[in-house]
Amino acid sequence: MQYDSLDSFLQTGKAALAKGPVALVFVEDEVEIDSTIRHHLNLGFKSLIVFMPQAFGLNPELSDRIHRVQLSCVPRTVVFEAINRIIDAAPGLWMYYCYNAEYLFFPFCETRTVGEMLAFHTEERRDAMLTHVVDLYADDLDAFPNAVASEHAMLDRTGYFAQARLDAQKHPKERQLDMSGGLRWRFEEHVPVQSRRIDRIALFKSKEGLALRPDHTFSDEEYNTYSCPWHHNLTAAVCSFRAAKALKTNSGSTFDIPTFRWHHSIPFEWSSSQLLGLGLIETGQWF
Repeated sequence: MQYDSLDSFLQTGKAALAKGPVALVFVEDEVEIDSTIRHHLNLGFKSLIVFMPQAFGLNPELSDRIHRVQLSCVPRTVVFEAINRIIDAAPGLWMYYCYNAEYLFFPFCETRTVGEMLAFHTEERRDAMLTHVVDLYADDLDAFPNAVASEHAMLDRTGYFAQARLDAQKHPKERQLDMSGGLRWRFEEHVPVQSRRIDRIALFKSKEGLALRPDHTFSDEEYNTYSCPWHHNLTAAVCSFRAAKALKTNSGSTFDIPTFRWHHSIPFEWSSSQLLGLGLIETGQWF
């Protein structure tokens, strides 16, 4: 199904929001659109809503499997406004959001669906799930100038840090952390301060009055916590070429970066077991 605007989708496409979990994919450019869609279709989302300009191409095979909404993701605030409108339109639904060239991984995702995982998470009395944005990058920037190469992807095996998140009175917030690492940390001189965090609440249950803020946190502070007060909970990862792509397509940084590889780079295996082994996702109480 295709819709010429978000307004049109909210008026005539509400069937896509009848049952969750729902994936919202925001397409910023024409890089890895098909692979992003296929990956999330394979995870078992009930609906995939893809926001992208009309001029961007899409494999006809995928057109009948998604809801395509015409939207430009520039400026970046457009994405948050769209998500908040969908939250208002469909309370009580598990949702996920990402950009093109980003891929969700959670424990055992090769054999279990995202719906099964979220059913367990709901039983744990959780309405949101912390995800870490794990930067991916091509192993050879001469061969892949935009730093995107799914079959030659690398990631950092170490170099991830957590700091207490402070409130307005400079006191640590309960069960909230600011995460950093990856390319945003290694090349921080090229990354605005507000864009350096790698924590994102990419999976959440919509409800009346909930709002996603431009820093990827929610208006309900409990949604921003990494676990419940009693024990550790599941976490997931959004494996993303987005930072690498931005650093290599931005004229202010591209000539300063001949390679993203360093002594802690390893090939990405496209598996949850690798991410579990590196401690980038956690099973919590789910076995």
